Amino acid sequence: MRCLLQHHVRLAPQNSPATAALISQLTPALRMAGMGAWLVDFERAEVSFDALLLELLGAEPTDPIHLCTSAWQALVHPDDAARQRAHWDQCLRGERDEYIMEHRLRRRDGGWLCCLFRAQVQGRSPQGLARGLVGTYQECGYGQRNRDDLQVAASVFTHAREGISITDPSGKIIDVNEAFTRITGYAREEIIGRNPRILQSGRQSPEFYAAMWKAISTRGHWTGEIWNRRKDGSLFLEVITISAVRNAQGVLQHYVAVFTDVTSERATERQLESIAHFDVLTELPNRVLLFDRLRQFMVHCQRRSSSLAVAFLDLDGFKAVNDQYGSAVGDQLLIALSRRMSEALREGDTLARVGGDEFVAVLVDLEKSEDYEPILERLLSAAAKPVALGRHTLQVSASIGVTLFPRDLADAEQLLRHADHAMYQAKQAGKNRVAVFDVAHDAAQASQRQNLADVRTAYEQNQLVLYYQPKVNLKTGEVVGAEALIRWQHPERGLVPPGQFLPIIENHVLSNVVGEWVIATALRQMSQWHAAGLKIKVSVNVGARQLLDTGFAQSLEALLAAQRDVAPDCLELEILESSALEDMAQVSELMRRCQALGVRFALDDFGTGFSSLTYMRRLPAEVIKIDQSFVRDLLSDADDLAIVQGVIGLAKAFRREVIAEGVETLEHGKVLLALGCELAQGYGIARPMPAESLPAWTQTWAAERGPKPTAPPAPPRPRV
Repeated sequence: MRCLLQHHVRLAPQNSPATAALISQLTPALRMAGMGAWLVDFERAEVSFDALLLELLGAEPTDPIHLCTSAWQALVHPDDAARQRAHWDQCLRGERDEYIMEHRLRRRDGGWLCCLFRAQVQGRSPQGLARGLVGTYQECGYGQRNRDDLQVAASVFTHAREGISITDPSGKIIDVNEAFTRITGYAREEIIGRNPRILQSGRQSPEFYAAMWKAISTRGHWTGEIWNRRKDGSLFLEVITISAVRNAQGVLQHYVAVFTDVTSERATERQLESIAHFDVLTELPNRVLLFDRLRQFMVHCQRRSSSLAVAFLDLDGFKAVNDQYGSAVGDQLLIALSRRMSEALREGDTLARVGGDEFVAVLVDLEKSEDYEPILERLLSAAAKPVALGRHTLQVSASIGVTLFPRDLADAEQLLRHADHAMYQAKQAGKNRVAVFDVAHDAAQASQRQNLADVRTAYEQNQLVLYYQPKVNLKTGEVVGAEALIRWQHPERGLVPPGQFLPIIENHVLSNVVGEWVIATALRQMSQWHAAGLKIKVSVNVGARQLLDTGFAQSLEALLAAQRDVAPDCLELEILESSALEDMAQVSELMRRCQALGVRFALDDFGTGFSSLTYMRRLPAEVIKIDQSFVRDLLSDADDLAIVQGVIGLAKAFRREVIAEGVETLEHGKVLLALGCELAQGYGIARPMPAESLPAWTQTWAAERGPKPTAPPAPPRPRV
């Protein structure tokens, strides 16, 4: 390109406008090569150039592209001016025919533009002075940047805290920095020309180095940890990066290794790791490391289709030793027992200390679930053997709870809790023994807890409702009352009967809360009915727990006081015979306190208990309810008929009202009337219904007057 330009310039008269025109014509081609054109006319003392230089200098496109030589030289950087002037003078005087010079020109914004200028002398005067120069220029700011980068790199190499070594392609060390000599102990002159193998410690295998060099060869670099040896023979751990340096053609030039001595840091890390993962006293794994290993063991077991056992061990009698002999002796006992119990386990098992005198053993790779038994027997034996500590001989024992994975398909934390639960069972059974966690029993308990939570939610979210089943006089057809029966209006399951949720809360304090809600709701409902003209009495069921609560009578009094428009005798409390089993005298006294408030009592499901006559005599209930199991089959079973007849006779003898539940047909009603029982309830009369449906039902019943047998048949004769 430069030769073509020079050829055209020679064809044109010097300093003619054609010269500038030629430069202008050649500019597009030069630009494709990233170059521009320039020329110097020494005779006219003028420098000409193309528009590219204006652009690089940040000048306007309309600025002149011809400068006098003095103006040009004023643009040259002061540090480059002397060299540039000397180069020109040499070309002018004939000392050289080619001008090659890299120098900087001032940009309009005050910055500096570095360019490489090349030119050829074009003609000389008879005196031998050059007439001019013509050539090309190219921006080379990267050249200065490269020099700056090299200076920075050299500074980094010298002052870096990391050790740096440079080797040739054969592995011979050609340079190291000060940090290298400080870390390794080798002086620079001792190491130059040597192979880095001089530092090898022998801890890494040949396979390790083979893999390292393979990575450098394929990826161009490798980073890792290596143990090396200092000049004094001491070992140090380094984190090192080795990089292969290649030229533009991809030819390997050097290897550069940068490393940091991390020996003290790793020692600190190991110490911290030991503190974080091991018990300081016994040096056994602590809870953190236990869970880490347990999770790994669980994955391992699932892959191998084997089992593992988690055994929670608590020392029996250790507290007494600590209290009597002091914590120092107690600590020595723990250390001795830890060693002894560790020896009782197999290789691969884990014993961890998780508390003061609490340990956990994880037994892995059990082919059969019962394989844990001999191991735990050895643990019991190890814990129970006397330990001689100075002049003291101490002896404790151990209680162990164990659970098996994956039979107990829980996570690591739950497995430990399950084993802990079984350990307490072992203690309650007499200590110094092993108890196995019952997965099925725990599942049932978990289900019970969930069900209990569901019922509590139902109560809190007002999902519990009362349905009412009418009670009628079979003889007169009069509606004499209704029994309040609880239901659960479940948002997904619909209407849930009491038999599916009341047993869940039977022995829980929630039963008292729900029972109180039933009484309060029934009283409020009676108040609404009475205000609407429906005078009706309501009976509610009271469970044994609620009845025997010391605050029951006081609570009942407060509920009655809240509904003063409802006469207390409109409320009837139905209790089961079994409610009085715990303390007959207490129940009797409680009933009398409640009756003093005006409420009535009924003995529900009468005849199903073992001492019905005793209850009837000692409990002051006004009403006896014949259990529906006897009423339902009295038409076909003479025994049930005899029982019903007997209960009716007893009620009359003790001057108690009697009501039969479970009346399903007209025939049932006829027989009951014939036996002398006028009050009844059951599906044959009405099913339980929402509170809002009862008024309409009573009107319909009153119109029809219900089942009124006029000539009841004689009752069947009971079997003798």
